[in-house]
Amino acid sequence: MSTKTDVNYKSTTHFAPSDWHTSNFVLATNSERQRDSSHRIRQEGRQLRNVTDNKTWWGTHDNTTRLSNRIDDIEQWREILEKTLADTDEEIARLQDEKDDAERALEAKAIPLDVAIECLTLRDGRKSIDVVDDDVDAELHKEVEVIEGAKDALQQKVSECFEQLCLLQEARQQLAADLRDKTEAKGIDTYCHDLTEDSPDICYQPDATRTPKGSTTPQTWEDYSRYNRDRAVAEMKASQRLREAVKATIAKTNNDLDAQRQALDYAYRKRIHDMEKAKDEDEWQKKNTEEEIAEMENDIRNLNAAIEAKKNPLKLAMTRLENRTYRPNVELCRDNAQYGLCGEVQEIENSIKELKDKLQEAHNARSALEKQLYRINEDLACKKNSLDLDKKCMAVRDKLVTGPVTQTNQNLATFKTDRELYSAKQKLVA
Repeated sequence: MSTKTDVNYKSTTHFAPSDWHTSNFVLATNSERQRDSSHRIRQEGRQLRNVTDNKTWWGTHDNTTRLSNRIDDIEQWREILEKTLADTDEEIARLQDEKDDAERALEAKAIPLDVAIECLTLRDGRKSIDVVDDDVDAELHKEVEVIEGAKDALQQKVSECFEQLCLLQEARQQLAADLRDKTEAKGIDTYCHDLTEDSPDICYQPDATRTPKGSTTPQTWEDYSRYNRDRAVAEMKASQRLREAVKATIAKTNNDLDAQRQALDYAYRKRIHDMEKAKDEDEWQKKNTEEEIAEMENDIRNLNAAIEAKKNPLKLAMTRLENRTYRPNVELCRDNAQYGLCGEVQEIENSIKELKDKLQEAHNARSALEKQLYRINEDLACKKNSLDLDKKCMAVRDKLVTGPVTQTNQNLATFKTDRELYSAKQKLVA
């Protein structure tokens, strides 16, 4: 049995040499192309890495610079707001002081008003003809009107100060809130500015590029702070004008009240002077009338004595006439003696009648003098009462004067202001 090798046992594809060469060429070409592509990609990758590194670095640098600028902007506005807030606090304190001054001036008006009303009440005690609508009454009512007007003006300024203080407080709250927000924002931005790539607390954040709700534009941000600053400045200017108005009102009310006090005190002194003259006149009239009554009573006594003195002569003449009627017969003659005696009786009777008439006139005159004396006494009592009341009023008005009351003080009517009076009283109470 012979052995024969089977060369066709395994089926394999056979290529031609050209295919082999072509395959080698293709493989080499593809390898070259892939290497070129890889080289290009590597170069592009290196370039891209450099470009992105530069962009990232500059982006980080630029944003760090932007954060720095933003911090500077915030700090600038913080300084503006802090200064404005300090000015606002100072203005609030000043306006509060002016408001306190106005309130003290308003409270001090209670004393002059009480004094004026007390004087009016005292003068209601005048009697009879002395109840006169004189200059004192007119000045007293005018003083009440001046005080009431001053109280209304001061009360209005106090109300305006209260309203302005509320506006200043609102502006201050806005400034303080804005300042707190900017301080917090500066802290956050400073923290962000100080962060680096090597900081341990950096990490990925979900949706970091989102726009938070309530975000504003830089212009809106600046306008908001500028509005708060401008509003506070405007309120401070209004407060300054109001403080000046309050000072002017306090000074004007004090001046008006001082002028009215001087006018009233002058009227009081003039009225007291006139009243003393009238009282002196009444006392002089009373003295003269009493003397005249005494003289009249003496004359009445003399007239009565004269009448009594005529009785016996009349009796004598009548007795003589009656006795002569008993003459007998022709002796009953109407002789000169008879005519003389008749004339004597008539003369004495006429004298008695004239004396009685004069006595009646004297009694009437004395009665009239006594009635007049009564009226003088009544008027004198009224004058004394009115004079005492006016002097009491002047004593009451001494409450408005600090220090000892002298005639010079009364003549010049030098009064302290209501505010000084109030301060002095507070010191005394303390």
